Amino acid sequence: MDMKSPRNAKARNGGKRIAKPSRAEAEKAVRTLIEWAGDDPDREGLLDTPARVVRAYEEFFAGYDSDPVQILRTTFEETNGYDEMIVLRDIRFNSHCEHHMVPIVGRVHVGYLPNKRVVGISKIARLVDAFGRRLQIQEKLTTQIANSIQEVLEPQGVGVVVEGSHQCMTTRGVTKPGAALVTSRMLGVFRSDPTTRREFLNMIGNPTGPVV
Repeated sequence: MDMKSPRNAKARNGGKRIAKPSRAEAEKAVRTLIEWAGDDPDREGLLDTPARVVRAYEEFFAGYDSDPVQILRTTFEETNGYDEMIVLRDIRFNSHCEHHMVPIVGRVHVGYLPNKRVVGISKIARLVDAFGRRLQIQEKLTTQIANSIQEVLEPQGVGVVVEGSHQCMTTRGVTKPGAALVTSRMLGVFRSDPTTRREFLNMIGNPTGPVV
């Protein structure tokens, strides 16, 4: 499972480490794109745009500096024997399509059946951000969230449903606003037991589309 930061991992081509460009190099790249688009990066309205874009990218892609395992590491065992499903639904996420670098906006629903240990609900939201704030495809995002919870918490099962609106198809290309992609990943009893899976889907309201 790819849970580590790509900035700290070896690249696929020959095992070389990825060197992060400097801020000056990043700003220069933005200037080049402005010129390529047909505008003048030295005009008043665009003078500070390269620096603003780089600062925005630091927020958009902050997930590369997050460690999903560390986020989930602190758990609690004092649950007074609680053994029913735990569901956190409607977690808003913002990501970017790795093919066109335009926004993916939507919500994530997460459920798991604990096996003695539970995790604070804010950690689940942070996990979504850790993977969401990267260049992504929704299918991979869905799998990463579910696999992380399963591997770190070792529950009886995990269910993750993601609803996303992709600007790569709503604002360009086929331009179909309102279209929603729904993906799911079911592990453990959420996959093997139809009753558990149905309970989870009922609790999140059988999703049909994203909040945009």
